[in-house]
Amino acid sequence: MPRPTGRVLTLLELLQSGGTRTVAELADRLGVEGRTVRRYVDQLIDLDVPVESVRGRYGGYRLGPGYRLPPLMLSDDEALAVLLGLVAGRRAGSTTTQQTASETASAKIRRVLPKHVARRLDTLLESLAFTERPAEFDTPDSGVLLTIADAVRHHRPVSIRYTDRDGRRSERTLHAYGIVAHGGRWYVTGEDARIGEERTFRLDRIADARTLPGSFEAPVGPGPAQRVLSGFAAAEYRHQVTVRIHGTVEQIRARLPAGLASLEEHESAAGEDRATECWLRVEMRVERLDWLPAVLASLDRPFVIERPDELRDLVAALADRLTSYARRA
Repeated sequence: MPRPTGRVLTLLELLQSGGTRTVAELADRLGVEGRTVRRYVDQLIDLDVPVESVRGRYGGYRLGPGYRLPPLMLSDDEALAVLLGLVAGRRAGSTTTQQTASETASAKIRRVLPKHVARRLDTLLESLAFTERPAEFDTPDSGVLLTIADAVRHHRPVSIRYTDRDGRRSERTLHAYGIVAHGGRWYVTGEDARIGEERTFRLDRIADARTLPGSFEAPVGPGPAQRVLSGFAAAEYRHQVTVRIHGTVEQIRARLPAGLASLEEHESAAGEDRATECWLRVEMRVERLDWLPAVLASLDRPFVIERPDELRDLVAALADRLTSYARRA
């Protein structure tokens, strides 16, 4: 028979699964009487676990918000899921403040894992391989991240101190539409209230965020993720590229994603199925052109280069090299 302490921990695990649990339900799950359940609840409260009593026909007990995180009861599968999520987050750069918090959280969970689960986890991590190297990205401050998230939810202006890629510092008032994780970095997109234009900011370059009085109306239309990708595609770079490609949107997007290129229909027959191949105008802004000929060749679709002439020369040079390689004995 389980000891009382074990039943108290089981009670905590049941409450942590969410919702309100009736006394009868808890008593049945623990194999005790209702008054014993109430005694166990009192023990949790004495340990500063925020257990709330809910009155009424569907009343019972539930966990309320507390001033500190209560002891977590994780099953073997839950602990494994959390640890794998921390590992994947570090690899993808989707962590906050520094990697220290992620590493200490992993260490705390590993320290209390049963030996057989820890051995299986070590076996998994030893056999796990990633196709990319660990991300070396700067990570955002957790206070900044949470402040901006609160501003997004309640449509409140937020004041930020921002440092751009050239090292220039500025203070801006932002109407934040949403937070987006993309390519191992965190971004916030919204309207820069001073200039009245939409902007995307890297969260790790924001030194401070402070919620301001007032509110704003969020715009209708594309969601935050699409706005960020569209902003990347329209960003100012050294070269402006325009190419007409004959194919479907899916074929082109397989090599030229939305964060890199924008698509515009060039010509199509009346009543033509949108899933069929047609001429699409692709526009990009890039810092270098040397990688584009290989991407265009990998599409294996007819294309016409409208600009710049330098790209046309690079494609012709690649074609000459491939021809010479193919003719070698």
